[in-house]
Amino acid sequence: MSIEEKTQKQENMSFLRRNRSWIMLGIIILVVALYLLVPSLNAAVNKFLSPLASGNIDTVVDFIRSYKGYAAVISCLLMVLSSVIAPLPAFLITLSNAVIFGWWQGAILSWSSAMLGAALCFFISRSLGRDTVEKLAGRGALQSVEKYFEKYGTRTILICRLLPFVSFDAVSYFAGLTPMTFWPFFIATGVGQLPATIVYSYVGGTLTGGAQALFFGLTALFGLAIMISILKQIYDGRQKDRA
Repeated sequence: MSIEEKTQKQENMSFLRRNRSWIMLGIIILVVALYLLVPSLNAAVNKFLSPLASGNIDTVVDFIRSYKGYAAVISCLLMVLSSVIAPLPAFLITLSNAVIFGWWQGAILSWSSAMLGAALCFFISRSLGRDTVEKLAGRGALQSVEKYFEKYGTRTILICRLLPFVSFDAVSYFAGLTPMTFWPFFIATGVGQLPATIVYSYVGGTLTGGAQALFFGLTALFGLAIMISILKQIYDGRQKDRA
C-alpha cells in the first residue's frame, strides 16, 4: 500500500470517528421514517415482532420454524431487536431456540445473538447519548441500574448479567454512557450472560409440562425478590442523599 493510500485510509477513519454520532442518528432517522411512511414495511415489521408481543413460546417457536433454513438468522434478528427495544422478552427467544435447535445448539445461538445485541446497544448509547437512550430503554430502566454502576463501577456489568431480572438492555445502554471501553464491557457481558443462557436453554430443551411451569414459577418469585431488593436499595440510597 502506497503512502497516499495509507493517508487516505487514515483520513477516512478519522472522518468516521468524528461523525459517528451523526451517521448513527441518520441511520436511525432513516429506519424510523421508512417504518412510518411505507405501509408494507410497517405491516411486515409489526408481523415480525408480533410473536414476541404475544408472550407465548409456542407462537414464537412456530414463527421461527416457519422460516425453515433461515430459522437461525430470524432468531438472531429477533434477539438483536429484543436487545435494542427493551420491552420485548428475550427469554422467549432463548427458550424457543432450545426447542428448535436443541438445548446446547440453542444456547450457542442465543448467547452469540445476545452479545451482538449488547454491542449494538453499547455503540448506540456511546454515539447518541442519554436523551436518545432514555427513549429506547426507558428512563426508569436506566435509573434502576445507575445505582449499581455508582456502587460497583466496572464490576456492575458482570454482577447485573448474573441477575436474570435486571434489564439486559438498560445495562448495555448505560455502559455506553460511562467511560468504560468496549472490550471490558463485551467480555464481562459474555461471561455474565453465559450461566443464565445455559439454564434457560436447558429448561427449554429438556423440561416439559409441570416441571417447566414449576421452574418458571420459582424463577419469577426469585426475580420478584431481586427487583424488590433493588428498588429498596435505590430508595434507601436516595433517602440518605437527601438527609
